[in-house]
Amino acid sequence: MLETLFRTHQYLLEHLGEPVHRSLMDEINWRDRLIGIKGSRGVGKTTFLLQYAKENFSPKDRRCLYVNMNNFLFQTYSLVRFAGEFYKAGGQVLLIDQIFKVSSWSHVLHECYEKFPMLKIIFTGSTVMRLKDENPELNGICHSYSLRGFSFREYLNMMAGTDIRPYTLRELENRHERIAKEVCEKCNPLEHFQAYLHHGYYPFFLEKKNFSENLLKTMNMMVEVDILLINQMEQKNLNRIKKLLYLLATGSTGAPNVSQLAAEVQTSRTTIMNYIKFLSDARLVNMVYKKGEGYPKKPARLLMHNTNLMHGLTPGKVNVADMMETFFQNAVSGKYKLNVGDRSCNFILDGKSRFRIQEDVPKRKATDVIYISKDKLQGEGQEIPLWMFGLLY
Repeated sequence: MLETLFRTHQYLLEHLGEPVHRSLMDEINWRDRLIGIKGSRGVGKTTFLLQYAKENFSPKDRRCLYVNMNNFLFQTYSLVRFAGEFYKAGGQVLLIDQIFKVSSWSHVLHECYEKFPMLKIIFTGSTVMRLKDENPELNGICHSYSLRGFSFREYLNMMAGTDIRPYTLRELENRHERIAKEVCEKCNPLEHFQAYLHHGYYPFFLEKKNFSENLLKTMNMMVEVDILLINQMEQKNLNRIKKLLYLLATGSTGAPNVSQLAAEVQTSRTTIMNYIKFLSDARLVNMVYKKGEGYPKKPARLLMHNTNLMHGLTPGKVNVADMMETFFQNAVSGKYKLNVGDRSCNFILDGKSRFRIQEDVPKRKATDVIYISKDKLQGEGQEIPLWMFGLLY
């Protein structure tokens, strides 16, 4: 069994090519023994594991091994037993893809951690999984991270051959004019921005397949596997959740009308709120709340998780203002606390920075608001171009 998996591991690494270096690779403490990489379907978790292996071990180095829990071998072969055999054979790093396919996966990981003290385990899982909240066995031993889709910065580095580093929100606020000038000396970001909004978030756009069809397939898998299977929901919920997703994508981006949605989907208000939470966990929608509020309250705003999903669900009918807000909230929400703003601004970040997003920035500006414009290459003063928020990770 080991020999078969080693051959697969070697083949995958030798045919990996040169993937984009993800910023998360530099944020993880690789000295930890149990590391979980969570991410929605399609963001490149498998490639991330293989990239780690390629950067740290040669393809033939038997100290590291990648295994995918989709392999039918693990239907009759205990992962704990397999990890023990790998460990006895000199294995040091076990890369486990799609751990949620293993029954009682948290218990299995804990057992491996206790039995094999010199073995490092790095595993991937869905964003729907609860690594710590619902699995006290993993508290204190598992260190989890979130892998997101390509940022505009990562997309730009790949498409334009640049080496732009990630910036912090404070850097953008304080010296965005200088940063824009430095970036524009390397490339023209606006030449790539529209393409990113359409198809740049999910790495599978690089595959020689129809992107729209691939995206629809991915969205269906998010609902069918990441929501229904992991949450152990009955099949009868499938069409209801899909219908709700479409209604949310084609409806207002304000606070959802839960009663109306319940009537259209033919279920209860409580069930609708549960469905919305599942869609949020799967990274299909984002719930944005007023400051001090959160789930299970109804969100003040409900947006698609990223702009690619907007184009996938409503091709040719994407509202520009909604797309601007969706890009912004997706770019910032991974590292900053995002809340709905008031009359003077759309969003508030970290409880203090206030942002207003609109196509035409007014000449008279509120002194405490940062204005975000869509089509400008460089900003000035309180005005920052939208594309620059794609440099945050």
